[in-house]
Amino acid sequence: MFNLDFGAVLHGQYLDWLVSGAIQTMVLFAAAWLLAFLLAILLVVLRSLSIRPIDWCIAGYVNYHRNVPGLVQIFVWYFGVPELLPDSVTEMINASNSEFIFALIALTLNAAAYMSEDLRSGMRSIAKEQIEAARALGLSYSQAMRDVLLPQAIRVSVPPLINQSLSLFKTTSLAMAIGVAEMTYASRQIENETYRTFETFAIASAFYLLMSWTIMAVGAYYNSKHLNVKGR
Repeated sequence: MFNLDFGAVLHGQYLDWLVSGAIQTMVLFAAAWLLAFLLAILLVVLRSLSIRPIDWCIAGYVNYHRNVPGLVQIFVWYFGVPELLPDSVTEMINASNSEFIFALIALTLNAAAYMSEDLRSGMRSIAKEQIEAARALGLSYSQAMRDVLLPQAIRVSVPPLINQSLSLFKTTSLAMAIGVAEMTYASRQIENETYRTFETFAIASAFYLLMSWTIMAVGAYYNSKHLNVKGR
């Protein structure tokens, strides 16, 4: 009869690995989310200029990242890009946790492609008269974009952005493929040593569930707060 023993994986170095993996996952997610959001805003602003060459380049960027599997994108950055860099740059990156750096870049670029499309949809929902009114008040294009259009587009885009945040959080597990010691990597390492498959991955599942629920709760709180303010 199979006996569950969570204590076998929740003590000593195994517990340390789980805690370290959880922290690594949260750091990777937070850094990738922040960078992706900032990049997404930049992409939306550039596309709003309606300059065809820029629009084509960004459209190509978005299509690539939305249609190529995330794992392949991570492999491209970890195995492919270093071959294109000077040896001195590659050595410097390798000396500074290259696995984490390349995983962060790949996840950021992937998430930014999706977020930019969500923000773009939010931008399209705003009446064109608002930009005209902002310009009539003396605001420059950049000021109107920063103070009038983008804040509204972000508020409208919160639900899909929450979905993208959840997707990004779960996608961090792909970083284990190149040796990033995040939660899935740590769980796999513990399972290999203890043979406690169910207990190990049950703990990992609980962690991912808890963090996903937290992200959804933050999104729900933001929405409810925004609706209350709007209702006043």
